[in-house]
Amino acid sequence: MRDRFGKWALSWPPLLYLLLFFLIPSLIMLAAAFRQPGDYGGLAPLYLVEDGQRVWQLTLDNFHRLVEEPLYLELFAKSAGYALTTTVVCLVMAYPLAWLIARSGKKYRDLLLLLVILPFWSNFLIRIYAWMIILGPQSAFTKALNTVLVALGFEPVRLLFTTFAVIVGLVYVHLPFMVLPLYANLEKHDMALLDAAQDLGANAWQRFWRVTWPLSLPGVFAGSALVFIPALGMFAIPDILGGTESIMIGNLIKQQILDTRDWPFGSVLSIMLTGGVLLIAALGALVARKGKGRG
Repeated sequence: MRDRFGKWALSWPPLLYLLLFFLIPSLIMLAAAFRQPGDYGGLAPLYLVEDGQRVWQLTLDNFHRLVEEPLYLELFAKSAGYALTTTVVCLVMAYPLAWLIARSGKKYRDLLLLLVILPFWSNFLIRIYAWMIILGPQSAFTKALNTVLVALGFEPVRLLFTTFAVIVGLVYVHLPFMVLPLYANLEKHDMALLDAAQDLGANAWQRFWRVTWPLSLPGVFAGSALVFIPALGMFAIPDILGGTESIMIGNLIKQQILDTRDWPFGSVLSIMLTGGVLLIAALGALVARKGKGRG
């Protein structure tokens, strides 16, 4: 009886949290997707009374609009491309760093981990505005880069309000989310396996590809999910660092909800984003399960 009570006590708080802050808002968003926008924004009345009868104002026009106008699907695809690029760049940058931390002595390991999580101690927007200064046209970095490019015979470039700036911001913000799962995985590897592979004649690349990489796949999948999913719905970084051609699906949802106040269509876009994230997460879990079964 006591064990059962303990299990319920531990499971109810997260279940209640998910119910209040995920399931109920998702159901509200789903219901709003079938409503009509109000004359002054928001939602139109659920029904009107005409000749003593209720006329329900439910519609599928918002879903038709999403399908009929390819712009929205193209924007979702572009956002997925940004998120995928961010994930790949973070993986390439984080893997050697996580390996270095995992193989360092405890004294330096703690210091390196502290440096990885140090950016979390400052405000998110302050860090993004700092990149706005770094990539600005009058910054020392941009001037030095353009001086080198002109000396080599190339045209000067603009860094701020470009796709490059958005990717830089996304990578900077999400890089720790790739490093930490990889470190947690690599730190547990048994070095005796690498010694055995070396004794069998495997070179450094073969030891990495045949031993280290397969064992680190759980960390790779976890880090990729932690980077790809939030990067897909990001809107603050494109707002600050990107131009009009670098908006993502999160910016469009924000615009529909807050600026245009077309809540029904904003809800449809949110449903599309949520469904896409859940589908990607399910595919990732399936791939991870198959890989574990083969192992």
